[in-house]
Amino acid sequence: MLARSFCSILTLGLLGVYSIGAAQTQVSGGQVIANNTPKFGAGTKDLGSADPSAAINVSVWLNVHNRPQFDALAESLYDPKSSNFRHWLSNKEFAAEYAPTEAEAKTVQDFLTANKLSVVTVGPDNLFVSATGTIANVQKAFNVAIHQFEVGGQTVRGNTSDPRVTGPAGALVGAVYGLDNLQFTHPFLTTTSGGAKGKTPPGAGLGLKSAASASNNADPAFFTSNCFTGTKTESFTSSSPFADATYTGNGYTDNTEGCGYTPAQIQTAYNLTALYKEGYDGTGQTIVIIDWCGSPTIKSDANAFSARFGLPALTAANFQIINYPAPSTCAGPDAEINLDVEWAHAIAPGAAIDLVVPPSASFADVDEAVVYAAIYQLGNVISGSYGSEELYTSPTILLNENLINEIAAVNGVSTNFSSGDYGDNTLDDPSLNPATVNAPADSPWATAVGGVSLALNSNNTIKFQTGWGNNINPLDDGGFVFDPPNAGSFYAGSGGGPSGFFAKPWYQSKLPGTERQLPDVSWLADPFTGGIIAITEPFQSPPLIYTVIGGTSLSCPMFSALWAIANQEAGVPLGQAAPYLYYMPKGTILDIVPYSSSTNVKGTVTDSGGKTSYSAAYLAAPLEGTTKFYSALWDYPLAQDTTYVLTFGTDSGLTTAVGWDNVTGVGVPNGKAFADYFRP
Repeated sequence: MLARSFCSILTLGLLGVYSIGAAQTQVSGGQVIANNTPKFGAGTKDLGSADPSAAINVSVWLNVHNRPQFDALAESLYDPKSSNFRHWLSNKEFAAEYAPTEAEAKTVQDFLTANKLSVVTVGPDNLFVSATGTIANVQKAFNVAIHQFEVGGQTVRGNTSDPRVTGPAGALVGAVYGLDNLQFTHPFLTTTSGGAKGKTPPGAGLGLKSAASASNNADPAFFTSNCFTGTKTESFTSSSPFADATYTGNGYTDNTEGCGYTPAQIQTAYNLTALYKEGYDGTGQTIVIIDWCGSPTIKSDANAFSARFGLPALTAANFQIINYPAPSTCAGPDAEINLDVEWAHAIAPGAAIDLVVPPSASFADVDEAVVYAAIYQLGNVISGSYGSEELYTSPTILLNENLINEIAAVNGVSTNFSSGDYGDNTLDDPSLNPATVNAPADSPWATAVGGVSLALNSNNTIKFQTGWGNNINPLDDGGFVFDPPNAGSFYAGSGGGPSGFFAKPWYQSKLPGTERQLPDVSWLADPFTGGIIAITEPFQSPPLIYTVIGGTSLSCPMFSALWAIANQEAGVPLGQAAPYLYYMPKGTILDIVPYSSSTNVKGTVTDSGGKTSYSAAYLAAPLEGTTKFYSALWDYPLAQDTTYVLTFGTDSGLTTAVGWDNVTGVGVPNGKAFADYFRP
């Protein structure tokens, strides 16, 4: 959403899953839509009023009817003992019983036009009405002041109080989007020869480069799947000041282009090839992918990827791009879109893909795209590799997103979202950055997908897996020996932890605490053991390159694709995935447990004061209570004489454990066994 450096401690009360209408407060002269103000945090500088002549878009969401009955029905649809089990609502049934009416939508339209705002769209089943107008007219319509704020070095827009809706429209409105311009972000991370997107790497002058600059490679064969190369010993010396260091332990690949896996390797590792032999590859299913802006080369890139790795081509029969709610104006090559499309296709090569493209990353545009896909049941699974930090997203938006996911769930559609790539989001300093989870993965009616690290044997079977969490600690930088070698930090890892907003849903009844817990499930995410993608970069030569990508932006489309196969094998729509995951039998999901190595990196540094030994735990810090991890020496390929200790299985405030844990959820699907469980 926004840079975390500006955030202060804010506390949200633990709430249940309430109707968005419950957020209304009746006051003289209208209805206040409570908790519909952005949460910027302390340290934010108010720059004063926004330009009143500037045009902005707003989206007004209407309350659904009969909300208590709707909530009860939703739960009964997932109760095997209920006569309603999997009796999903048709669009006609939802519209008749629960959707706002045309008359109600007309009332909201009249309110907007009376305030000199131009109506742009009435959403499916009258769920929202979007409009455009000047900030001056928007302020008057909703009785708010809209200011500019300096937040983490950015200038953002936001209302300073909750909106108020006057007249008969007041009782109909549940949420107002667009008064601020906060956005979702993609949490994906770049190749192992690059740095984490948007992150400053540890150490001085290390200069980790981006994927585009690091991997200008026209042949994926240059990448290696041999991520871990056995033990080795390395020595470094610096003269001023004098320090002589020797380290011994596991080695991470010194391949210039890094380590990454192909579709065939992942298909073998997770027993998907046996599933395909049974005839289950997603045929007859559609995976809906939500990605803003779009990419002009996605189809040709995906087909180059498919041709290189033996996958069927994407054609007009199995791939379409849907621009909603409006055509995009920001299209360009986007590694996120390539990652989502190519790896969903890699896991479920027989499934069709609908790429639904909102025009921007705004909460309004993206949420409107999700509800469009859900209402019109474009596919049985919707995959969203994006998020915002829950603590800094207004409660009204959180509630509305949960409603959207619940609508999908009663229609037999699973909404799956990335759990995030920065652990508990404290970035090693809870005093400045309170722990929080990502939305909309926090929604009880969504499935939150976390991540793992993966090592393969030479025959592509699994050597080991860890919960995804990397620390990177510099040992030597261009001939300078770090003395002592403790300048590292948490780098990236699977998001998770307790929601600070939503109560624990029924399907998590066996988990500790009273809050909704994240994630539910995991798959491959570590960029140091990531997936290869093909993407066109216009200023590269040749323009089509292969690079390695990771993050829960990889695990989410992978799981969504497997869920499509499970739906195919079931022969009926299964609906939301999360309620099933906690009750599946042993063997269908691989439990990810703490993993350690007897050859983790240890070393000594000799200086003018003598020799000092450093344990594996010291070199892998910060561990935050973790006792089992895997560490390796990594010779950074883009800088001479630069070596790190790279750790796997460490995380920021989160811990992998036996059974469900807040890094990997219930674990990683065991392809064939997982999908076969749903066979009638």
